[in-house]
Amino acid sequence: MRAETVAAQPDFVERLGHGIHVVDTGFHRPRFDAAFLIVEKGRGAFVDAGTNHSLPRLLAALDAAGVAASDVDFVIATHVHLDHAGGAGLLMQYLPRARLVVHPRGARHLINPVHLVLSATKVYGAAEVERSYGALVAVAKERVLQSADAMTIELAGRPLLLIDTPGHAMHHHCIWDATSRSLFTGDTFGLSYREFDTERGPWIMPTTTPVQFQPEALRRSIERMVSFAPTALNLTHYGRVGEVERLAALFLAQLDEMVAFAKTVEGGPGRHEALKRGLEAIHLRSLRAHGVRLADERIRELLALDLELNAQGIVVWLERIAA
Repeated sequence: MRAETVAAQPDFVERLGHGIHVVDTGFHRPRFDAAFLIVEKGRGAFVDAGTNHSLPRLLAALDAAGVAASDVDFVIATHVHLDHAGGAGLLMQYLPRARLVVHPRGARHLINPVHLVLSATKVYGAAEVERSYGALVAVAKERVLQSADAMTIELAGRPLLLIDTPGHAMHHHCIWDATSRSLFTGDTFGLSYREFDTERGPWIMPTTTPVQFQPEALRRSIERMVSFAPTALNLTHYGRVGEVERLAALFLAQLDEMVAFAKTVEGGPGRHEALKRGLEAIHLRSLRAHGVRLADERIRELLALDLELNAQGIVVWLERIAA
């Protein structure tokens, strides 16, 4: 560890203890999208990498932690959606000894990101993909380590257990860190924005982003994660939260309500907008019950992107189960 060269702590990096740092990647709005840096005995591992535009912040987080780029052993992509792994290829170019750890269903998309870009373009449009994510950089196959369920990798002797967690995406794994007794959850355990914190604590909601939402698998993944008895969750959207059992119950209650509502919405050209309105109502009721006093319009603004993507993902799921 280069203690003599440790830089000042940037305002977009927060130290969480046990060598864990949460880095605001700068995507979309402040405290929306996180990457995590784990430091153990001078060695580093990133969990998620944001977008290409996140690179300066990730490198600054290394400097602030006193870790050389050559001392980073792993970049772990929880899954290959672009707000999590879009910047992985570019980041790997700056980390000469790191290996990219990715779910086997997602590995080929980071080795050759052509299909990933095409898929994102269908959802967001070409101009938005270029603006938000930049040109994706491929990762050399020999630098990719494909995970397996219950596989352990070690960061300077610190075990990080990879567990298969489908439901949000089939190419999703989460990471159990026994040292901190916390889970790095990607999107499987949903979204918890700090604007919705109240005296009752954090609030959480499921994310059903296209195209692989599977509610039954998602429920099983949540139950499996809770079985580790974690003291905290490290969410990509956003940061660390505690009260895991309460949040799991809140998550699953909303998931059940979202699925039940979705099945009542008729097909046709109005389905997407009807789903958005219904999902908004579900979350708004939950937020009010949680004690959130923000104006309805502000809540809509904060949830706009998620409501759009969740509705899209549910439409894909409904079409799949109807086929």
